[in-house]
Formats: sequence, structure tokens, C-alpha cells
Amino acid sequence: MARFAHTVTVAALDRGWFEEAAGTLMDLLDASREGPGGSVVLADGRPVEGLRLLKGRHLRPGARYGEAPAEPEDAAGEVPVEHAGAEAGGSPGAPQAVVLRTWRPSHSVEVESLVEEDDMSLKVGVRLSEPRRPRAVELSLSGHRPGGSSLYRFSGRGKADLAAWWAAVDRLPSAPPAARAPVSGRAVHRLAKARLTLTPRPAEDGSWRITVVLSARGRWLLRPVGAVVLFFARGPVERGLREAAESAAEEWNAALAELTPLHGEALRAEIADALVNPDGSTTL
Repeated sequence: MARFAHTVTVAALDRGWFEEAAGTLMDLLDASREGPGGSVVLADGRPVEGLRLLKGRHLRPGARYGEAPAEPEDAAGEVPVEHAGAEAGGSPGAPQAVVLRTWRPSHSVEVESLVEEDDMSLKVGVRLSEPRRPRAVELSLSGHRPGGSSLYRFSGRGKADLAAWWAAVDRLPSAPPAARAPVSGRAVHRLAKARLTLTPRPAEDGSWRITVVLSARGRWLLRPVGAVVLFFARGPVERGLREAAESAAEEWNAALAELTPLHGEALRAEIADALVNPDGSTTL
């Protein structure tokens, strides 16, 4: 198994503000309703940008959202997520259908979407636990090339344990890092599998130090071959991980630098404006 690691420094996110913002967003969406033409409107009557109900009842399990009318139902009255919106004519890489699996803002929210891009089909599922004060985010994905061989198939799962994350960054800077990474993900392919983890710890100046670890190895009889390949590819892989981590850290820091934390009604109004006009103000 090959292991690669890199540590970056990022600005800390205030937990209280994050949880208030998440709760406010859930409240706004929970109070929304279906409007003319399948639009989704907030309680004040303004439509949410880019969100249209295609099928089902708004905020009920099975509701489908997208940018085009739903396809005709099959004999069972169902439209598989793989086909919902398949003729939407949307831009490549955009979700053609978003299906709401669960909507219980005090417990969990779960959605599933399908993305078609570069002859690849990718199904993504996201589950948020206790959305009003998020405790965990779980991600599942599977991809394949329609009509292609198993070499074009892969799958993965990931989880961000936010409760464990906050506990890790609340330690003293001199304390050892968390024994278990709060964020982890696994990807599996016919030829290899990989694991990615993120472990934070507080710095003396109040920022966060996040260690990113990537491990990979070949599968079955290909393990020796994979070991040789990874030996010669170590330099490029290490460089790629370092550049990706540094780029993500720069984007995070830039986003937080532009953020002016608001609270109460001011925060609610700003989030509502962002839902209606995503290209508007970035102040929250």
C-alpha cells in the first residue's frame, strides 16, 4: 500500500455561526411551497432560483426536481432517477434529476442525483444527519460508462462526522491529533482501491491545521503490479495531492475572508436573498 500525506493551514469556521446558518436554511426550505409551473417559492412568495418540481409533492419522499418537465410514467407510475430529466437538455455535468428521498429537517435529509458527463453516468447520494445542527454528512457514488466494460465502473462512500470534527478542533494546540479522522472516504475500482482522510487540529493562532492522507493499493492479483506502478508514480501523486490540498485551502480561506457573519433576521434575509439570486451578495 502506498501512503501520501500533506498538511495545510486554513482559517477556522465559527461553529455557532455555521449551525445557525444551517438551521436558518432548513427553516426557509421547510416553509417553502410549490408555485406556478412547478416553481418552488419561499414563504415571502419569491421563487428559488434553479429549482423546479418535476414530479410528486413538494418536500415529500420521491419528489423530483430539475429544470425540465418530467418524463411520462411507466406502467407502475414511477420514473427511475436514472431517466428522470434525461431529455432535459441541461448543460453537461449538471444534475439531470434530483430526487428527494427523505425530508425530516430535525432528523435527516437525503437526496439522490444523476450526472451525465463525458459519456460517463454518475449517481450521487447525500444524507445529512440532524440538518438544523448538522452532525454528519454521508456521501455515496457510483459511476459507469453506459455500454462499457467493468473497467469503466467505480464506486465510493464518504462521511464527514461533524461532531467529531468540532471535538478535534476544540482540543488544545499541544494535544495530540484525534485518533480517528473525522472525514474519510473510500473509492473502489476493479483494479485498485483508495482511501482519503482529513484530520484537523487547532494551531496556536486559532487557525486549523488539516492533514490530508491518501492511501492506495491494487486489488487481488494486481497488488504487485499496483505496487510497482505506485512506486514510479509516487512523485506525480505526491505533487498532485499537495497542489490539490493547497488549492482547496486557498479557496476556503478566500471564501471565509469575504464572509461577514450575520445573525438573526439579518442572516435569514441574506440566505433568502441568496436562494432567490445566487449571483447576488456573498455577505452572510
